[in-house]
Amino acid sequence: MASGTSEASGASGASGASGLKVAVFGAYGHTGRFVAARLRERGFVPVLSGRDAGRLETMASESGLEARPASVDDPASLDRALAGTAAVINCAGPFASTAAPVIEAALRAGIPYVDVAAEIEANADTFAHFTDRARAAGVAVVPAMAFYGGLGDLLATAAMGDWSAADEAHVAYGLSSWHPTPGTRASGVVSGERRAGRRVRHTNGRLEYHDDALPTLEWPFPDPMGPRAVIGEFTMADVVTIPSHLPIPEVRTYMTVEAARDLSDPDTPAPAPVDERGRSAQTFLVDVVVRSGDAERRAVASGRDIYAVTAPLAVEAVDRILTGRTRTVGVASAGEIFDAADFLRALSPYISLELRP
Repeated sequence: MASGTSEASGASGASGASGLKVAVFGAYGHTGRFVAARLRERGFVPVLSGRDAGRLETMASESGLEARPASVDDPASLDRALAGTAAVINCAGPFASTAAPVIEAALRAGIPYVDVAAEIEANADTFAHFTDRARAAGVAVVPAMAFYGGLGDLLATAAMGDWSAADEAHVAYGLSSWHPTPGTRASGVVSGERRAGRRVRHTNGRLEYHDDALPTLEWPFPDPMGPRAVIGEFTMADVVTIPSHLPIPEVRTYMTVEAARDLSDPDTPAPAPVDERGRSAQTFLVDVVVRSGDAERRAVASGRDIYAVTAPLAVEAVDRILTGRTRTVGVASAGEIFDAADFLRALSPYISLELRP
């Protein structure tokens, strides 16, 4: 892929790669539906794929789009699903099961792969197992191109500016609530099983599994949210994406107490749409602070519905890859492969952004 950047294509308009087919694996899921809708808005032609043929056919009949059932246990079906497409976006969790087979299919097809995985271990596996092969094939593979992992990485990279390294990165998630999807719950179960119930953090330049109790702290979110109680070391995918390309030995993530309670409560319902776009009433503010010595830089993004905002993140990534607005090839996080500040500005219809160098 060509390197370098150009002006953003305009988050609400047609893309420079319009008309191309993009496979969406897990298209009938909550996030997959947002992604398919966003692809159409940008001028792409979504090809609906996933394991449940019945749900695919229902979605295809409602949308007029092509459905191609495929299973991660059947490589030939994945090959058929990706045939003639320009890229694939994997929205089907748990990604511990789906990421590797869909990446393998993308490499066979020679097309870019983007996923929305929030699973720490699945993202670490993608970097560990596919970095050399994807680079040799000249194929872009971008894991965690979503609210968790992707947005935080873009914000941290933009906040770094001209710094080549930092001592610490802190990503604080100010969510008004968190009504998890069935996919989020399933992925959480798998992730918890893989780490045998232990917790994880990124410290001293590496992932560390531990059984320490998580502290409750106060985080000074900027207005309009203001200071809020957060769970310290509520670890998300940013601990994989940020240090994958930024030399920052300490990467910590935090979650507002209310949202953490929602997620842990088995009776919390799935998100309910409240507007014409299908978004929930949930609001978010992501506050990223990077520190080097006594100096501090900050980037803040706010918006609505963490699942809905994942769609413009993933689709903007595909558009930039297909139009050559990338800085590297192979497995790379959002902040490494794209011009972070330019990418964030392209999301202006969906997030409010403030950089405080």
